[in-house]
Amino acid sequence: MQDFEKWTLDAIRSDGASLSWLEEYRFEWTTVVELAISQIMEGKTIVLITDKERKWFEKYISLSLNKVSTDRPIIPVVSIDNLYCHYDDVSGAKMIDMIDDMLSMSYKDDYFFWYIGKGEDKRVDIAKRKDTSFLWLFDEDFHNAFNMKSYDALLDIKLLQLFNLFNLSLSAVLFGEVEVE
Repeated sequence: MQDFEKWTLDAIRSDGASLSWLEEYRFEWTTVVELAISQIMEGKTIVLITDKERKWFEKYISLSLNKVSTDRPIIPVVSIDNLYCHYDDVSGAKMIDMIDDMLSMSYKDDYFFWYIGKGEDKRVDIAKRKDTSFLWLFDEDFHNAFNMKSYDALLDIKLLQLFNLFNLSLSAVLFGEVEVE
C-alpha cells in the first residue's frame, strides 16, 4: 500500500500544470485530508458548512460526493442548514453549544465539520471549536486548516480541483490503494 503523501504528490503531478500550484502546499493539504478521510473511514458523518459566497460549492459537494457512477460506499454528508434551518441566526456561545448538543445526540459524537469559506464568517465558529474539523479557510491562518486567499482570481477553479483531489484520495483509501494514518 502506498504512503498518502507520496500518492498525493503523484496525483498532483499527474494532473499536469493545472494542479502545480498545490505542490508547494501539499504538506498542509495532506495533513487535513488525512484527518478527514480517517474520520470517514471510522464511519463519521460529514456536517458541511460554507459561507454565503460558497453555497454553490456546498451544493456541488453534496451532489458529487455520492454520485452513483462513483461505485463506492455512500459517504454520509449533511448540510448544517438542512439540520437546523435557522443556522444563520445562531450567535453566541450558548446557541453554538445547543447546536453542538443537538448534533452530539443525533450522531452520537460520530460527526465532524467540513467548513469552506472565510475565516471571519460567523458560520465557521462551531467548526473552529473542534480540532477534528476539516477547514478550508480563506484569509486566515488557523491550525489544522488548509488556508487560501478569497481574492485569488482562480479560487473557484482551485476549489473544484481540491474537491476532485479529495474525492480521488477518498476512493484510493476506500479501495485500499493508499493508507492514511
